[in-house]
Amino acid sequence: MSWQAYVDEQLVKTKAVNQGAIIGHDGNTWATSPGFTVSPADGKALVGLFSNPTDASAKGINAGGNKYITVKADNRSIYGKKGPGGIVTVKTGKAVVIAVYGEGQQPGNAANVVEKLADYLIENGY
Repeated sequence: MSWQAYVDEQLVKTKAVNQGAIIGHDGNTWATSPGFTVSPADGKALVGLFSNPTDASAKGINAGGNKYITVKADNRSIYGKKGPGGIVTVKTGKAVVIAVYGEGQQPGNAANVVEKLADYLIENGY
């Protein structure tokens, strides 16, 4: 399966999230849904937050042109909120899975979808 297929089929198609991306630990995008971009600078900054999760609370999460307030951060997962929506990011061995949910979508469902995909990638060496 291509990286794009993971974003399309395992994230967006679930309807638990509106947009998604997979980036490498260098911050560069491997795949993204239409209309959602994570700049290399934002990607690199996000990856850096996993090394020091306490920074996530002070700095927030920047992705897709939006800044999210951090609501949970550890060395595996960082979740953020903005208005009625939010963002879920999970680090794997070689990548970070990112998904954005909006109004009417449940944060818990979004988190489950992203965490499940991240677990699958980790099990398969990514």
